Amino acid sequence: MALQIHQVCRPISPAPVRIGLPSIAGEALQSFYPAKSMSSKSKISKKLRYSVTVRSSLETTGTVVVVGQVTEVNKDTFWPIVHAAGDKTVVLDMYTQWCGPCKIIAPKFQDLAEKYLDVVFLKLDCNQENKSLAKELGIKVVPTFKILKHGKIVKEVTGAKFDNLVAAMEDVRSC
Repeated sequence: MALQIHQVCRPISPAPVRIGLPSIAGEALQSFYPAKSMSSKSKISKKLRYSVTVRSSLETTGTVVVVGQVTEVNKDTFWPIVHAAGDKTVVLDMYTQWCGPCKIIAPKFQDLAEKYLDVVFLKLDCNQENKSLAKELGIKVVPTFKILKHGKIVKEVTGAKFDNLVAAMEDVRSC
């Protein structure tokens, strides 16, 4: 499966503005701007931070993973995104709409996504539509966090235990 990396600029303010840059399939861009043009863009660069958008080549899914954000997945998009992530750590938040602890930890999970740009953060609503994937992943309680590396589940954290999630994620990232 081919992997496309797109760079996206967005202001630090809550309302994101995206400026698309050229994509390169299979490898990350080496720099944000060429060194010569950086001085002419210094005023802009102070206000913008950049992230990398990872797009799987499966156009039928239509799902775009933006590093620095949590991406909603379903039974059809989960595995293609996990495989497209390659050797990156993937953290999956398995939740339901009615779960109180899930709602409490969701903003903290988003904060992690903004902090760890080398990790892909996904969330899966364990509703009837995604029941088969939830069963395949062995979910018993919500929230459950699955941490994957190289397409395999390597760690699991059950419940809204933020410190345990961070510790498990750090452990997998260091391998």
